[in-house]
Amino acid sequence: MAKSMKDLVADAKSHVTTVSPGTALSASKDSGDLILDVREPDELQNDGRIDGAVHIPRGLLEANADPDTGKGNDRLLNYRGSDRKVHLLCASGARATLAADCLRQMGYNTTVIEGGLANWKKEDLPVQS
Repeated sequence: MAKSMKDLVADAKSHVTTVSPGTALSASKDSGDLILDVREPDELQNDGRIDGAVHIPRGLLEANADPDTGKGNDRLLNYRGSDRKVHLLCASGARATLAADCLRQMGYNTTVIEGGLANWKKEDLPVQS
């Protein structure tokens, strides 16, 4: 039977954990964890970006996360096989959940920032214009 996006996200959620935006921000400052934003470039321009976060659109994630592609993102690759976490963010959480599960399978220690950028803003955390 074919799966819907909702089904795929539900399955991915069973393999990853979520953290609050504040927890992810603190961990990035205190423990050297990485915040990875998988939104599209126009979303960053329209809705703002998180200072210090790495931005890799969801559609380019696997190539940037794999050292064998020759297109790997050096900041992200430093977290592969590490205990340090990669906290994923999108607009509301669905893309970040799918991305976190994918990265988990590729050897990354991942979490999803609960509620995405919408929840980040709701917690009144800093966003750059």
